[in-house]
Amino acid sequence: MHGLDPEVVEAACLAHDLGHPPFGHAAETELDRIVRNPVECGGELSDAASDGYEGNAQTFRIITKLAVRWGRDAPGLDLTRATLAATLKYPWLRDLSDAKKTEKWSAYKTEEREFKWAREHCRGDYKTAEAELMDWADDIAYSVHDLEDFHRVGIIPWGRITAVEAEPMLIEGASAAWSKDPEWPADANSRLKSALDRIRRKISPFYAMTMESYEGTREQRRQLRNFCSLLIGHYVRAARLAETCDGKAVIIDPNSADEVRLLKFFARHYVIGLPALHAQQHGQKRIIRELFEIFLREGKAKKSNLLPMRMRYIWEDNQGAPHARLAADCVACLTENEAYNLHARLTGSSSGLVLDPIVR
Repeated sequence: MHGLDPEVVEAACLAHDLGHPPFGHAAETELDRIVRNPVECGGELSDAASDGYEGNAQTFRIITKLAVRWGRDAPGLDLTRATLAATLKYPWLRDLSDAKKTEKWSAYKTEEREFKWAREHCRGDYKTAEAELMDWADDIAYSVHDLEDFHRVGIIPWGRITAVEAEPMLIEGASAAWSKDPEWPADANSRLKSALDRIRRKISPFYAMTMESYEGTREQRRQLRNFCSLLIGHYVRAARLAETCDGKAVIIDPNSADEVRLLKFFARHYVIGLPALHAQQHGQKRIIRELFEIFLREGKAKKSNLLPMRMRYIWEDNQGAPHARLAADCVACLTENEAYNLHARLTGSSSGLVLDPIVR
């Protein structure tokens, strides 16, 4: 009914995180702020891009404008309409007058033409079936694989999570996070309590998860892998295509959706609150700001030799875009190691070797 194409789903999943800048969401928030107000980074108001920065929108910009496949007259990856539409997790442009469209969006004004073309045959603000499945796959990865990584380093205290006395704090915290969703239900607390009970039952056979500190023993690895496989299999089977075309194209089992929501909260609650993470992000935001300032200044100069070649053609090929947008493009195209090393070289804290290029 919905014309689902598995290869389009796979392509959308592969493209999904292309727009994430180095250092993740903390850098994304910082870029959103300074792209809208580049004055504090030595720019001018005329340099600003009023729709800021968002990882999903940057993904769409990369695949339609910045990525290189053909010549200058054919920018981007030349993807099909279905594939472009499948990458649009939040299928609208930023709209500060609409709460739903203020925090998350999937295209900038600079790509409005491509966005409209991709969405020409779509209804309202509904995602395509492929985009729905990409979104659910992302939720599964976030809720399961991130927790797996955090468990290995001892951050997620499953013993405390499964303890009865932790229940009120977990339910209230997850419900508060959920309340920001316009579709937040009145029975959120009772649904989350039921979800927590189900998660406890799922983890109960895996005693090494809740009773032991992870040291990487064979039995611990076996139990962790089996637990994650159990969750992934359960959540993959929770998705089905809708029987009508008048709403969402994919229906997720409500119980599974509630469990994933709770698992995502565990990751945020136990990881994002770490003082070490806040200290790390403080320094990373400074790197983002200072790189942005250098890229903005040197990009506007047009003849600068400081910009790596990969960044020069970003400025040369996109001269109609706001300058702050192009500076953000330069930051976003870096890996974390490239950001650290290029910042160190440009600020003089580490000169490196002349014959050792950082960005190619």
